Amino acid sequence: MGQSVFGRGLVVTLVCAGMLGGASAASAGRSEHPVTGWVTQTMAPLDRVDPAGSLDDLAPLRESVRQAQIVGLGESVHGASEELRLKHRVLRVLVEQLGFRSIAWEDQWTTGVEVDEYISGGAVDLGVVLGNLGPMWQNHEVADVLLWLRDFNKGRADKVRFVGVEYYLTGLSAYDAVDAFVARTAPERLAEVRAHLRVIRPASADIFGHIAKYQAIVDKQPFITAAQKVHDLVTSLPHKPGDRAHALAVGHARQIKFFYEHYSRSAADGLVYRDARAAENLRWWRDHSGDKVAYWAASPHVANAPHLRIAIPPDPDMRFASAGSYLRDWYGRRYVPIGFTFDHGTVSVSPGETVALPAPPRHWFEWPLGAVRADQFAVDLRVPAPPEVRSWLRAPIVTRGLPDRGPGSYTSGGSVGQWFDVIVHRQKVTPAQPV
Repeated sequence: MGQSVFGRGLVVTLVCAGMLGGASAASAGRSEHPVTGWVTQTMAPLDRVDPAGSLDDLAPLRESVRQAQIVGLGESVHGASEELRLKHRVLRVLVEQLGFRSIAWEDQWTTGVEVDEYISGGAVDLGVVLGNLGPMWQNHEVADVLLWLRDFNKGRADKVRFVGVEYYLTGLSAYDAVDAFVARTAPERLAEVRAHLRVIRPASADIFGHIAKYQAIVDKQPFITAAQKVHDLVTSLPHKPGDRAHALAVGHARQIKFFYEHYSRSAADGLVYRDARAAENLRWWRDHSGDKVAYWAASPHVANAPHLRIAIPPDPDMRFASAGSYLRDWYGRRYVPIGFTFDHGTVSVSPGETVALPAPPRHWFEWPLGAVRADQFAVDLRVPAPPEVRSWLRAPIVTRGLPDRGPGSYTSGGSVGQWFDVIVHRQKVTPAQPV
């Protein structure tokens, strides 16, 4: 068994349950790779994947992120149970030991408001909350995260807050919230804001129908202008510093504005716009709350990847600057992205549907990690390393794409040393369990 090693010039590696049992037939031929040896010699074992229980074995990782103000928790694909549970464990470290008090999530702003009410102790049903999250989050693993947050917040003055940083399915609740806020705080401006809202408010709760209707309109500028005026009006209303209700109303208005700007663009431009706005939402929340923030999302969003590319043949590539690349520009090394990866296994891609994913091919960056004789580990990539490892860190990255698009899908653009500061790698994964 490898020893736990810390300090100057050394890698921090975490190894979870099973210890030496992680090597598989898929790792044959990889054991002589210099990266495999580097990781094997420096690993620090972690004794469980289960999010419950002691966190003492996560002390090395805690040191790796101690100075961070924002930590990205990026999963390589959605629907891998062990990645989600390992993320939950790391989130516990951030919240319980390092004082992180906000969680920014890859989901809609309006859904985030509901989740925030739930974890703050509100009379909201967990099943309803989960049902409003994106399908990739509707599983027992995420339910456990929300249950833990609600329990953690009980009786605390410094409650953990939850915010969704996406906007592209912004529905009626945001419009209603803006209307109600203006009616309550500035009734003399209500007629004005309602005149703008009439132009853009969806006719029903069918947000996909509303998107299709809007996209079919040739001249979208009146909608964009009305959304901007709603945002400007709400922002300009008098308020005291730290006024949470005003901040929430501004947040609602901003998502409405983002929604109409997004769907006025081409699909390719919309991808670029989306991550830029997710990063902007996170920064706005960080500035408003003053909290240290954990950013829970897929790795293509979390990574510091200004030139990210997802190949999904035969369709055109998806290309955009990741939200994490904006966060790195704004916060420098105070933003620490962690990439959660795996070697092989089966993942859930939709309710009742799973996909088996083999070990990575030789040219993917994870390839040498599969020969490490541990079920899971993490590596701090910022510490000094021998030349062969530095070459691996600087080499063009290729890694998993979208699991439901077959073996031809992969992600590239940049290098592993650019994308992540820390990697948590699991050898074998199983599907997330749907609720």
